[in-house]
Amino acid sequence: MLFEIRDRIAQLGVNNQLPVMFLYREGVDVGGLLSYGPHLPDLWRRSATYVDKILRGARAAELPIEQPTKFELVINLKTAKVLGIAIPPTLLARADELIE
Repeated sequence: MLFEIRDRIAQLGVNNQLPVMFLYREGVDVGGLLSYGPHLPDLWRRSATYVDKILRGARAAELPIEQPTKFELVINLKTAKVLGIAIPPTLLARADELIE
């Protein structure tokens, strides 16, 4: 539900001068300050290996549970400027993507 209204949440944050952090980068794309979470395209690719194993006869109950291995940090510099937040250079250097 929250994913569907991410643009509204981001806008409420900007309107009320509150930084909003999201789990997925799509929230930053619509105006959130930053996101840190699993890289969704990587999760989808990895899930395809599970589907392949099941289609080849493996029992789903016997497949191991895996944790995400690739995470991404995305920062919206435009939103930071609107909110008057200075992002430290060390954090900028660690970001996977900066939205300007």
